[in-house]
Amino acid sequence: MAIIPGRYGGYGVRPPRPGSASRMVEPIPEGWKNTYARAEKALAEPFRGVTTDGKIVPGLFSLQQTGVSTKPLKDAADAFLTALTAVQKKVALHPIDSQEWRKWTNWEQYPLRHGVSLDQMRPAQRDAALELLRASLSVRGFDTARNVMKLNEVLGEITGNWEFFGEWLYFLSLFGTPSMDEPWGWQLDGHHLNLNYFVRKDQVVMTPAFWGAEPAIADRGPYAGLREFDAEQRNGLELIRALSLPQQEQAILFKSIISTDLPPERYTPPDGRQQSVSFKDNVIIPYEGIRADALTPGQRYLLLTLIQTYTSHLRPGHDQVWMEEIKRHLSETWFAWMGGVGENDVFYYKVHSPVMLIEFDMHKGVFLNNDEPEKFHIHIMVRTPNGNDYGKDLLRQHLEQFHQP
Repeated sequence: MAIIPGRYGGYGVRPPRPGSASRMVEPIPEGWKNTYARAEKALAEPFRGVTTDGKIVPGLFSLQQTGVSTKPLKDAADAFLTALTAVQKKVALHPIDSQEWRKWTNWEQYPLRHGVSLDQMRPAQRDAALELLRASLSVRGFDTARNVMKLNEVLGEITGNWEFFGEWLYFLSLFGTPSMDEPWGWQLDGHHLNLNYFVRKDQVVMTPAFWGAEPAIADRGPYAGLREFDAEQRNGLELIRALSLPQQEQAILFKSIISTDLPPERYTPPDGRQQSVSFKDNVIIPYEGIRADALTPGQRYLLLTLIQTYTSHLRPGHDQVWMEEIKRHLSETWFAWMGGVGENDVFYYKVHSPVMLIEFDMHKGVFLNNDEPEKFHIHIMVRTPNGNDYGKDLLRQHLEQFHQP
């Protein structure tokens, strides 16, 4: 269904739920109990990473010099910490190997939030926090992150629920001590924006990363006219449309993403069709669809263009390092699609290789009351399979090489 300006397809707003963005009411409502039980069970598992069969492919990631300085990141992180009070620092700082890395989630209501709330910072502190994001991301990546935050403000205007939504209801944590020699990192956690950023000397890893918006287009308020994720939609459609009919038969797993058209294992109400969301650090996802070595050179170019839509969120220089790593495994990269291929169709797609996983999904309404996917609600997951989410494989190697007793 096409978006009707100002009305989001004519859908209304669901009734509000009790609670807030950073705490849960007691007792926990019945609808949330299973969700939190799943989170607790997942966090109790030792981290392994996303795999295709439960086994990590060894030797994919290595300690190296990229030649791209991370000093601007360290300087921005130091300035942010200097701006905080002693109490805020205690809340913001965690050990480099802290379990808090894995406690992020897209859920708007989450009692395990950690870090310093941007909403509770003074303006100068918030500016310092944004400078850390700006130093870590590309111009496009920073703009996307800020647009997601602004669209969260729009959702507050639509629902009137300022307990859950707002431009600054995001929580920033630092792991380790900012350094040019020792591993450290940061995490931004909140509704529709969850970024995990690991730094080791001049190497960086920016996964898991969740980007999303409901709505993806602002029709009111100070941000009216703002829209996000058009390139992700357009570049995905260009690739699937460039495939021949026999190739599309391989790539398209299901021609509809309406819930009743999919088998139960392909759809869960909290996550849509995505398999690698929060608390799925160890999920097993087999390859499926069409493999890149079955594509023509022109089609592979479109695949790389689609991948670059996501790697270009990373700061200049490091985005190229990331792309080169992906290109080394291009022949092992798979592309899969669910849904239609028309301008007004809703769809899901996945790009999956030994070193990258992208899941793009059009979602049902959570706060608007559409029960099936619409184009104005987008969820995106980006992962580094085989054990290097959160930079954990690089951290393991660094500790083994430099910190053995």
